[in-house]
Amino acid sequence: MTEPRQRRDVGPPDGGSDEKSTLLAFLNYVRDAVAAKARGLDDGRGRTPGVASGTSVLGLVKHLTAAEVYWFSWAYEGADIEHPDLGMALSEEDTADGLLAAYRGAVERSNEIIERCDDLSLPCARAAGRAAVVRSMRWVLVHMIEETARHAGHADILREQADGSTGR
Repeated sequence: MTEPRQRRDVGPPDGGSDEKSTLLAFLNYVRDAVAAKARGLDDGRGRTPGVASGTSVLGLVKHLTAAEVYWFSWAYEGADIEHPDLGMALSEEDTADGLLAAYRGAVERSNEIIERCDDLSLPCARAAGRAAVVRSMRWVLVHMIEETARHAGHADILREQADGSTGR
């Protein structure tokens, strides 16, 4: 029988952080969970789809990297960059190390943008998403928590299929 997983508390121990700090703590928690699922997985297993849709652990990392760039840099900040490709298809050049480094870089850039935001109700510079609506930073943070957490769950299952690894 295996021991039950320990759930780690998120945020400051007193629970009294402000809204932005709380949202960012939860976002960073699920970002770390995704990265942990990809770390140590060889390129072959990381590329191998675990489901009929073709989703792989490294494909999820690539997608989430683009989502970080899309929502924080392109949509919220309005950066003059190419619209990110949100797909999960991997190229021959994509490696686990390279994709994880790109994800770390995108997360760092997103966190810089979030830190500069003093009012979570401020609107994005661009309309974005399927509905092409101007969203607030608050909406983007909550959406990215949901999006990243959903894919962290996918990565849990795919990693277990790949090499039997479970837990964080």
